[in-house]
Amino acid sequence: MSESSYAEQRARKVLSEYGDSIFRLAYSFLHNELDAQEVVQETLIQMLRYDPSFDTPKQEKGWLLKTAANLSRNKLRFWKAHETDELDERLKAEEKPDLAFVWDAVRTLPSDYQSAIYLFYQEGYSTKEIAEILKKRESSVRSDLTRARKQLKLILKEEYDFEE
Repeated sequence: MSESSYAEQRARKVLSEYGDSIFRLAYSFLHNELDAQEVVQETLIQMLRYDPSFDTPKQEKGWLLKTAANLSRNKLRFWKAHETDELDERLKAEEKPDLAFVWDAVRTLPSDYQSAIYLFYQEGYSTKEIAEILKKRESSVRSDLTRARKQLKLILKEEYDFEE
């Protein structure tokens, strides 16, 4: 198998298996579909450039999400430095349409809270794993999750007349 066809096959496999997760994480940072798609592409490029090997699919997914989070943060820093306005587009909760209103509420939270909520509830990562992905202390991730839950309760109660 030629090197280019191996790279193409690996990229297709990664995109097929993890593309949605990478996209949703990038979107939780960037709130812009095109920029999130760009982060997905940049993440694939990084994977192909460094060609890391992993013992488990979970390690591979973790590396990809960590890379996407870093690329998203870099993009946010660039925007802040260049005072670029972000577009406010909507990401649909594809897998659980009945919970779309919850993800709409999540999108109103600060980006650190959004990322923690997404990685914990949607991707099933532990707080320790989230801390590694987001380059934070585990206690900070737990605090982010606690604060995010409190804010979500208020938002859901006010906006959607949701009771516990």
